[in-house]
Amino acid sequence: MNKKMNFLFILSDDQGAWALHSAGNADVITPNLDELAREGNRFENFFCVSPVCSPARASILTGKIPSCHGVHDWLRSGSLNKEDLGEIKDSPCFHDEKKAIPYLEGQITYTDILAQNGYQCALAGKWHLGDSVHPQHGFSKWFTIGRGGCPYYHPDIVDEGHVYFDDRYITDIITDKAMNYLDELSSEKKPFYLAVNFTAPHSPWEESDHPKEYLDMYRNCEFNATPNLPINPNQIPSAPYGTGERRKELLRGYYAAITAMDAQIGRLIAHLKEIDEWDNTVVIFSGDNGMNMGHHGIWGKGNGTFPLNLYDTAVKVPMIIRIPAKEDHGRIIHTMHSHYDLFQTILEIAGINYEKDEKLPGNSLIPALFEKDEEDGDLVICDESDDTRTHKIFHALDEICYEFDLSKPLWLDSTINEFKRHSRARFYQDSFIDDIDFDYLEIQIIEE
Repeated sequence: MNKKMNFLFILSDDQGAWALHSAGNADVITPNLDELAREGNRFENFFCVSPVCSPARASILTGKIPSCHGVHDWLRSGSLNKEDLGEIKDSPCFHDEKKAIPYLEGQITYTDILAQNGYQCALAGKWHLGDSVHPQHGFSKWFTIGRGGCPYYHPDIVDEGHVYFDDRYITDIITDKAMNYLDELSSEKKPFYLAVNFTAPHSPWEESDHPKEYLDMYRNCEFNATPNLPINPNQIPSAPYGTGERRKELLRGYYAAITAMDAQIGRLIAHLKEIDEWDNTVVIFSGDNGMNMGHHGIWGKGNGTFPLNLYDTAVKVPMIIRIPAKEDHGRIIHTMHSHYDLFQTILEIAGINYEKDEKLPGNSLIPALFEKDEEDGDLVICDESDDTRTHKIFHALDEICYEFDLSKPLWLDSTINEFKRHSRARFYQDSFIDDIDFDYLEIQIIEE
């Protein structure tokens, strides 16, 4: 048994915090995630850092907000060198691909630090941060999607640098590879970090996209757990959306993708137990960003509307953490936290001392996980999507949550003066990332 804890980090794609049975959704069927929540701790108020895929994933790995790591929106291309694809290069799915770009080059991720401290790091599933062929940032085992996303059947796969198409269901493909990796990793003497990044429940959600057995589970569902509203006037036309029977078809596909993923998560957990690693492995489950499925009349995440939206349904994500031998199983943590807190959390659990970069806004989740008397303290939750920004600030002294729209200059927001009066905060701006003129907002609470 390894002395250091292993990590199994499972990430879903476009799953809102509301899309879990254990979070109160009576429609969706997630027995394995519900059991994980009972054996671990579920966070009720956990936020992504951007309500769009690529910047959200970059923030998880780097602990930085998008305006700091430089990935501001989902990445249409830069995953593959098209000329290296041989006979499949003319496939329509590679239309936007030209040259592979490692978008996080020069950034430090927590997987870099884990690998430098003796961890074996493996990726099974979605990357969507550029140059999908070559392992990056501490990962020595690398199995991913050729582009950012893919269809559920006949996906483009990268395995050991080889790009090919597979006819099977992508959720099963990712799980099968992850289980093979678990066998390999557990046979070695080093502790391991395994990232299992599903593409579920991202669209498409048509009948042909998911196994019949999971679609049939929702055949008679009335879908009462989500709002049935007219389409928002800012809805983008390129996202799947609908009312009436079309609404039910889309929710059926969305939920089927979640339940199919949940079944594969059950396989992963069962396999951890079979190879005698369950009691030595921290399991983390989350989603990359939130999702509106009719909420506010919107179908899609932050970019489901134009102008972009930062509703809670778009920025709140599921988060479950199960730490072996932790006693208070099943506790729900209500304090506010964000994906940028994972950088410090994972390194602390791994027992790695790392001098925190001044531009890392997050804090370790360990106090929230182990201290039962919950206090929000002074919290800042930052969300960015392209040029749309918001900060949710909870100040413990007056127990008021302030929200700022940072798409306009800060000094034009009248809320800022109220917050200054209540919390005695000082604000200052700094520029960073070499000569690129981004504004970095930092908030410091001044002690009395």
